[in-house]
Amino acid sequence: MKKVNIYLNFPGNTEDAFNFYRSVFGGEFSAVFRFKDMPMPGEKLRKEDEDKIMHIALPVGKDDILMASDALGSIGQKLIQGNNIYVSLHPDSRDEADRIFKALSAGGQIEMPIADQPWGDYWGSFKDKFGIPWMVDYIPPKK
Repeated sequence: MKKVNIYLNFPGNTEDAFNFYRSVFGGEFSAVFRFKDMPMPGEKLRKEDEDKIMHIALPVGKDDILMASDALGSIGQKLIQGNNIYVSLHPDSRDEADRIFKALSAGGQIEMPIADQPWGDYWGSFKDKFGIPWMVDYIPPKK
């Protein structure tokens, strides 16, 4: 396996979520496709769904891409948010870990505040304001 990227589904607010993530991580979207841009034979989109996101990609870090789509109930897609995924971030420094944790958790729900852990990492977890679970794990260099 060369690499693993994370793909998220949202209940219609993908664009808001990814504008927020871009404000935290920086960079530019490498892809943005709306449902109106990608014909789906046999499916008739509602007017209010045409501008929803079919696919969006945001490069994060050196080799990773965060991707997502809106799940449209009008075409039979059903989103069930649960605890089946965490996005685990591994920043290069403690300062970067603090910055990312603070920015992404704003308006969300902190599960475990970021702090030094018994296993030696600087780690914390939360759900962001869109309900996505995240972990921030800075692993200090071994002495």
